[in-house]
Amino acid sequence: MSSEETPVTPVPSPFHQEPNPRDEAPQYVLPMVVRIEKAEPPARTDALETAARAVLVMLSDERSLGDGEWAAAMRDWQDARIRKVVRRARGAEWRKASALPGITVTGKSAEVRVFPPVPLDGWPKELVKLQVSGTDLDDPAEPGAPDPLAPVLWLNPELDMSAGKAMAQAGHGAQLAWWDLSQEQRTAWREADFALSVRVAPRGEWAALTASGLPVVRDAGFTEIAPGSCTVVADHPGLRGR
Repeated sequence: MSSEETPVTPVPSPFHQEPNPRDEAPQYVLPMVVRIEKAEPPARTDALETAARAVLVMLSDERSLGDGEWAAAMRDWQDARIRKVVRRARGAEWRKASALPGITVTGKSAEVRVFPPVPLDGWPKELVKLQVSGTDLDDPAEPGAPDPLAPVLWLNPELDMSAGKAMAQAGHGAQLAWWDLSQEQRTAWREADFALSVRVAPRGEWAALTASGLPVVRDAGFTEIAPGSCTVVADHPGLRGR
């Protein structure tokens, strides 16, 4: 569920899969943990949306900016390849993970905790023990149409991704949208509690979405799907028609 992605832009990107100077920088990863209790697992779509919001909360937190306590790690992470890894926890595992510095974001049924970036080989022992696999979640009912006035992260309808993989991809899409917004648009989104939807795109609309000029996430192909696959289109109203 770790991946590196490439937005469709004419300049080198931290998601780019071809060799670039970012490969020479120390590599970091943004750890994310989703709470999955046996008796009450979260709904899949809610978990994806909560993960995307968690990334935005981390990016905008004052501790991640300027001289904040997480700012150096955030800069190091964004200066290299942008990696996110989603792991699962329950019970005592979740309580131990929650005791580490980070931010817990809640949805309707999901809880996702995001942590400051760490070196690829420098995970806290409480997180190293957590499983990456097993994040297979379902929606008890169809999630319904997204709010047309709020951002939508459209998933590729041709790809079959585990919930953990899709959570990481949704986080990438939210991050690409965040980078492309003006400061005024970022502030408005933050004040709206980062309202967004994650939906599988209609098959007949996917090609148009990827060619629309909106931010596109492409997977490096390390897990689950083929290299170069378009996974997410970040459809933020502020970025339409650029």
